[in-house]
Amino acid sequence: MSDLVAKYAALQALVKEIAKETADAHDDETVAQLAIDHHSVVRQFESIGNQRILEVSDRDAHRTVGCVTVTEFLQTKLRITHPKKRLQAVQALEPMHAMTGEKLPPACPNTARELAAGTIGLDHVHAVLDVLKKIPSAVGVEQRARAEEVLAEFATTLTPKEIGAAGVRILAHLDPDGTLTDDHDRARNRKLNLGCQDSQLMSKLTATLDPITRALFDVVLAKWAAPGMNNPDDDQSPKGDHEDANPELLKEAADRDCRSQSQRNHDAFKALLDAAVNGGLLGNSHRGLPPQIIVSITDAQLREHAGVARTATGSDLPISDVVKLAAEAQPHLAVFSDVTNEPLFFGRSQRLASQAQRFMAFTQYGGCSKDDCTTPFAHTEMHHAEADWADGGLTDSPHLAPACGPHNRAVGAEPHQWVTEKITDGPDKGRYGWRRNTDPPDQLRANHLHRIDELFERHRNRSDTTPVVNGRFDITWPRVHLYPAA
Repeated sequence: MSDLVAKYAALQALVKEIAKETADAHDDETVAQLAIDHHSVVRQFESIGNQRILEVSDRDAHRTVGCVTVTEFLQTKLRITHPKKRLQAVQALEPMHAMTGEKLPPACPNTARELAAGTIGLDHVHAVLDVLKKIPSAVGVEQRARAEEVLAEFATTLTPKEIGAAGVRILAHLDPDGTLTDDHDRARNRKLNLGCQDSQLMSKLTATLDPITRALFDVVLAKWAAPGMNNPDDDQSPKGDHEDANPELLKEAADRDCRSQSQRNHDAFKALLDAAVNGGLLGNSHRGLPPQIIVSITDAQLREHAGVARTATGSDLPISDVVKLAAEAQPHLAVFSDVTNEPLFFGRSQRLASQAQRFMAFTQYGGCSKDDCTTPFAHTEMHHAEADWADGGLTDSPHLAPACGPHNRAVGAEPHQWVTEKITDGPDKGRYGWRRNTDPPDQLRANHLHRIDELFERHRNRSDTTPVVNGRFDITWPRVHLYPAA
């Protein structure tokens, strides 16, 4: 056993001993100092953890534990909430290799030093990096280095939020007239992020818009967010923009409009997206599916008007909203075998799957079939799971499974690669499972992240011996197709 492995084993044993201890015998001042010392050590270990992550990246060691990318390693093995932000911190704080092979000093040496000393945490690091990203590219190297030094010093006494406020003053000092900021800086800092859905299935949208995008959005809001326009609570409210609206009807709708400006902005944005999706702006196909809202639900959910449905793009919709969509659409119907849960056969003598086959795969898997992969179905490819197309595989529904691009390319004969095989028994019978080539044949793993409802149903019906018909209705809004049982 190497010294480092032995030291980590001793550390884990020491942590267990500390966890058993209490501070009951110590005075209040000591108790407070213990809490401070604890968090200092935790922060020091964040710095050491960055070194371990860099070592994994440099040696492609993530492949030995079944991860295709370093990001996947951080997300699934280390369970880090924001893996890309953590990698950015590693790149800024750790010595990186140049193209010629020599090691370069950290890009942010002072911030790296304070994290290693335990005086700041990762939240401070991210706050410092956020400020540094906003420094105009025309600012000289020496001034940029001085700004990093000052921010690192501030971080030892300020909260991450306060670092952002201090950063505003630093940016104002570096570019007091705003003349150094150019189109390159604005392009570098543009962003639009759609947050995860909360317990109410609501999502937070945050954005930094460049000047032209802001001006375009202002034009949209001026017309589509006018009082009385695009009001979902008023069936007499004019839709689209107010140019084609009857002035009298618009005035009456405006008088009834009790929404705030923020709510009108939201409803205008929703109407704009609806016009883009259902007005043909997105074309006829995206990865073989119509570029529209596609929902998979069980017949029980539709009958009981209860539960949550998952869309092909990975969003959750309450059944009440699905019913509203269904009122304007006819369903895509996919019928499953009651026993095996296998889709009906759709044979094809060509490489690419048909739209019907993609619908069937969506209803069966909901997203990437690789275990623990969160990629929604709309961002997957159809993987020839029984045998690769180049090896004589068939493009038949029973032989296909959805896989995201990285995992689809991770299937192969190398020891660190994966193989897909059909599960022949148990609740996942009929689906394809994944295992590494070095794993025993019986260690096939299916992905349940996209079918959480099925896990709950299995627990609920664990003692029920009555066969359950697992019919699914797939509703695409507002296209009309019907796939009847053979």
